[in-house]
Amino acid sequence: MSRVASLWNPANPANKISLKDTEVAALALRVQLQSLEVRGAQDFEAAFSQMTRARADALIIQADPIFRGERARLAELALKNRLPTVVPQSTFVEAGGLMSYGTNNPDLYRRAATYVDRILKGTKPADLPVQQPTKFEFVINLKTAKALNLTIPQSVLYRADRVIK
Repeated sequence: MSRVASLWNPANPANKISLKDTEVAALALRVQLQSLEVRGAQDFEAAFSQMTRARADALIIQADPIFRGERARLAELALKNRLPTVVPQSTFVEAGGLMSYGTNNPDLYRRAATYVDRILKGTKPADLPVQQPTKFEFVINLKTAKALNLTIPQSVLYRADRVIK
């Protein structure tokens, strides 16, 4: 793999940070990164056309509400264009993305509920400590791998928290 495309939303400040981190990683791995700005679902077709013309070998999709709401469509476009896709959350993998490594959202929701409980019982929000995610998960979709004619090494499958068959 020598060329990787990255979909990101320039209106999302977190995407700008993620893209910079992705650029640093691509440089270290000697991979050519194709940055594709997407401001809405109407930009998907053009972005995938650009990836195809640039002969991207894979796709990284940054975390953004636009992408989350269209994860099934993005998975379909990636599969149609034969692009293995690394996605930000397991819900994208469940929708057909190849793999994700990211925060475990149900764990974050449970932790948020404890904060809501404490606030409703009188704790001032300013008195609650800021927390970082502590539980991450690696998820692989073998159906997608098979459709892309990819073999995921057994050693990688062993590391996965969940494998979708």
